[in-house]
Amino acid sequence: MSTAPAHGPRDAKQPGRTPSPENTPKPVLVFDDPLDQQSADDTDRGWGERPPAGGSAGDLARFLDEKPPHHL
Repeated sequence: MSTAPAHGPRDAKQPGRTPSPENTPKPVLVFDDPLDQQSADDTDRGWGERPPAGGSAGDLARFLDEKPPHHL
């Protein structure tokens, strides 16, 4: 019978070695209410709207961009 310690994962965790994925810190769990935060869908930009351009040139550009294909 041998009195030498068995080699295993404990031997890999020695100071001075490069950190392995096992030693990296895990992400912190956040228990905030997700409904308290504004999502991208809650904004006009999230729905693909552009900021108001103002003026008749901006209105014409929006009209031409959003015109349905059967109105060509």
